[in-house]
Amino acid sequence: MRTYISESIGTFSLIFCGTGAMTINEVTGGDVTHVGIAITWGLIVMAMIYAFGEISGAHFNPAVTIAFAYAKKFEWKEVPKYILAQCFGAILASSLLLYLFPESEFLGGTIPSTDSIRAFILETLLTYFLMLVIINVSTGSKEIGTMAGIAIGGVVLLEAMFAGPITKASMNPARSLGPALVSGHWEHQWLYFVAPILGALLAVLTCKIVKSDNCCEEC
Repeated sequence: MRTYISESIGTFSLIFCGTGAMTINEVTGGDVTHVGIAITWGLIVMAMIYAFGEISGAHFNPAVTIAFAYAKKFEWKEVPKYILAQCFGAILASSLLLYLFPESEFLGGTIPSTDSIRAFILETLLTYFLMLVIINVSTGSKEIGTMAGIAIGGVVLLEAMFAGPITKASMNPARSLGPALVSGHWEHQWLYFVAPILGALLAVLTCKIVKSDNCCEEC
C-alpha cells in the first residue's frame, strides 16, 4: 500500500507544482515565465525522486510504469494499481488548482500549438529521450545512485525548456489527464495518452539493442 500512496503523493506534487506554475503564469499574465515553468518541472521531479525513489521507484508516470514492466524490471500485475494511483494524484492536484485559481481556463493543460501529427512525433521523441535516461539510472522498483534525481530532473527541465511552447512537453499521460478532466479541454488529448507510451517502449527496445547484457533483467 505504501508504494501506491507514494505514487499518488509524488504524482500529485508533480502536477500541483508543474501545472501550478503554468496556471499562475496564465492568471498573472506571465510572471512565472516559460523558463520559470521549465525549472519548476525539473526541480519538482528531482525532489520527488529523492523523496520516494526508495519506496515506489518514483515512476509518477503511466508510460514509465508500462515501459518498466515491458523491460521486465517491474511486475505487470502492479501496473494497473500504479496507474490508478498516478491518475488519482494528478486529478486531485488539478482539482485543487481549480479551487485555488478558478479564473484559469486551462489549468496547465497540454494543448499543442502545432498540428496533431507533429505534436505526436515530438511527444514520442521527448518521452523516448526521457525513458532512455530513466532506464539507465533506475531498476524499476528503486532509483539507484545519488545522481538519479539530478539526471532525470535535468532531462525534464531541458525538454520542458525547448519543447514546452509547442506541446507543453507532457511525456506523461497522467499529467495530461488531470488538467484535461478538470478544465474540460480534451482537444488532441489522444496524442498525449498514446505518444508517451510509444516513446517509452521504443526507449526500452533501444536499450535492449545497445545494452543487451543487462538492460532488461527480471525484477
